[in-house]
Amino acid sequence: MPPSRRRGGNTAATRSNQAILSFGSKSRVTKPSAAPSTHSQKAKDLDLIDATRSKTPSVEDVSEAEQATVTPTEPTQPRVAELAVRKQARTEIQQPRSEEDAKAEKITERQLQQYWKKEEAKRQGPRVHQEGLDLREKILRNFDLSSQYGPCIGIARLKRWRRAHMLGLNPPIEVLAVLLKPDDNTKQRAYIDELLS
Repeated sequence: MPPSRRRGGNTAATRSNQAILSFGSKSRVTKPSAAPSTHSQKAKDLDLIDATRSKTPSVEDVSEAEQATVTPTEPTQPRVAELAVRKQARTEIQQPRSEEDAKAEKITERQLQQYWKKEEAKRQGPRVHQEGLDLREKILRNFDLSSQYGPCIGIARLKRWRRAHMLGLNPPIEVLAVLLKPDDNTKQRAYIDELLS
């Protein structure tokens, strides 16, 4: 049975010994502060700040020849992750040909277009952010973002496809066809991996 309400003018705060909160000027809460500093201590602190400023040269004091030019921090050589993925891809390509590789090599450009049309039909709207990409890159990026085949960071696309196939996850054979056909634009590193590094 639920508790019954008490009626009357008494409120809970007036019946108990609890104080009533007041938000007026009488209820000012302050924190204890450190010991008040003296005028001489403040002067010493200011002198210390001035001394450090005078030791550090300003931009105007340094001649133009001594000022370093700002250079972009983009590396000219590939990063360690890129080199590792390239090495994985080379190792995977050198592996003996399997029957999946033979099937993938027989896939034509028309079959790739049909596969992509089926993938696009699954979506509710068009991929407007991929308008400038070619068909092969669209297929590979779709594979990169398909999480059911495992993580795509730090692994070559070909190695990821073969791992997914070995685990029985049924990755699309069209992706393998794109990866095995020689093309200058086909990268073995996932696009999301490039963005994150």
